[in-house]
Amino acid sequence: MVPSSFRSAPSFSAGRFAGRVCEAPAVALAADFQAIVDSLPPDWTHLQFDLRIDDEDRYIEAATILAQINAQGYSKHDWHWRVLVAHEFGHAAASETVHGTLNVLDGLGIGGEIAVREVRSGRVEVTQMWGRPESVRQEFRRRRAQ
Repeated sequence: MVPSSFRSAPSFSAGRFAGRVCEAPAVALAADFQAIVDSLPPDWTHLQFDLRIDDEDRYIEAATILAQINAQGYSKHDWHWRVLVAHEFGHAAASETVHGTLNVLDGLGIGGEIAVREVRSGRVEVTQMWGRPESVRQEFRRRRAQ
C-alpha cells in the first residue's frame, strides 16, 4: 500500500478497471495493458497494476524479462508482481517500455492476468527553472498545463 503522504490530490479512481481482473486469452497481456492505458484521462501520471502468469513453471523466465521494467515480486501472495508505470515523469517504468515487455511475454506464449490497483492524475513535475531561457519555461508550462 502506498503511504498517504505519497498520494497526491486530486486523484483519479481507476474507474471500471479498479480492483477488477482483466481476464484475457492466454496471449493478450500487451493488448490488455494498452486498453487500460487508452482508457485513462490525458493527465494521468502514475499507474500501478498487479500481474499474475498462468503457468507458474515459467516464473523464472518471466521474472527475467520483467526485470526490465523493475517489476516488484510478491512473496506468498496470489499475484506474482506489482508493476509501477509513469506517464511523462516519475520513478517508474515508461508505459511504452511496459507495453513492449508485455509484448515479449506474449510472443513467448506466457499468458496471464492484469489487475489495476491504483491510478493517479493531476500531478505536475517540479523542476528548477532558474537560469533557463524563457522559451524552455514556456514549453514546460505548456506541456504540464492542467
